Amino acid sequence: MITFYPGPSKIYPQVEGYLQDAFQTGILSMNHRSEGFMEVLRETLRLLHLKLNIPADYSIYLVSSATEAWEIIAQSLTTHHSAHHYNGAFGKKWFSYATHIVPQTSGSLFAIEHTLPYHLFEYEEDSTRADFNRRRLGEYEVLCLTHSETSNGTQIRMEDLRQIRELTPALVAIDATSSLGGADFEWQLGDVWFASVQKCLGLPPGLGIMVCSPNTLAKAQKVNDILRYNSLLFIHENFEKYQTHYTPNTLGIYLLMRVLQQLPSIAEVSAVVEQRAREWYSFVENETKWTPLVQNPNTRSDTVIAIKGEPSQIQSIKSDAKKAGITLGNGYGEWKNTTFRIANFPAIEEWEIQKLKQFLREN
Repeated sequence: MITFYPGPSKIYPQVEGYLQDAFQTGILSMNHRSEGFMEVLRETLRLLHLKLNIPADYSIYLVSSATEAWEIIAQSLTTHHSAHHYNGAFGKKWFSYATHIVPQTSGSLFAIEHTLPYHLFEYEEDSTRADFNRRRLGEYEVLCLTHSETSNGTQIRMEDLRQIRELTPALVAIDATSSLGGADFEWQLGDVWFASVQKCLGLPPGLGIMVCSPNTLAKAQKVNDILRYNSLLFIHENFEKYQTHYTPNTLGIYLLMRVLQQLPSIAEVSAVVEQRAREWYSFVENETKWTPLVQNPNTRSDTVIAIKGEPSQIQSIKSDAKKAGITLGNGYGEWKNTTFRIANFPAIEEWEIQKLKQFLREN
């Protein structure tokens, strides 16, 4: 079965061999405070910096999932107010979860065809809303954004993040779950970037990555959250020694190291992903009966492509694809019954893409 499901998605085929290597090396039986494990963690962090072009002064931490990162941000970086701007289900879930930890957290929904700077600063139809957003920019501690919204196939471009960065003194936290490992980020435009490995990194689920700026650590020290085991301060203290704050997913870390060893630079990976995305949107619009959900090219995701249709059409295409040996992604949230989604992740091979395109031409 060929899978285009947008997470967990296809893993790199080399992972099969890496699993066997993990068993044979004995890493799976090592104490996570041992020198052997610490060497694997050290090399994994080095490769993340190298292959993803993460600045040397940004710290990297491995946690259980991107969802845990939501919790860490709320507990360790927020004393009174984070602001969440979202246009889909996962950004909304992050906002909802944060309110349980910091009740005065605020959230604001914007349309999938709108760029984020427009939403934050250029509301012509509602000047009161625009003034409110400008005023509140100085009051947030953390501005929380979703880089690639998996539920609807939208994305925030780097040029939009540059504008946001210039206009807010707050920490900027970015959920990059569906794009980290597939997009070439300007890391300085965010203070906290986080993701899970089961999408663009082509790995099984069960491991999360947090990338934090020096300003993030300074903020964590002011908040001084030391009551919890996943306090950012406690995590940092352990990773400074190439150790983890709790017994880790040793297999996941080893597999991440091995996949990073095989990957080219993120600039090369991103160029392929972007080219494939352009080809996908052109193909859908010009060679099939289908239509992309997102009409604005400036807000379309490069890594998750959402295709819209009538509920009966969507149900039928997914069923027919399954019979043809292809798994399409279900719709999600408010688009559950009116879209299917196509992952455009690096581990997916060209022959698989061509097979799906041929299927869509005929259906």
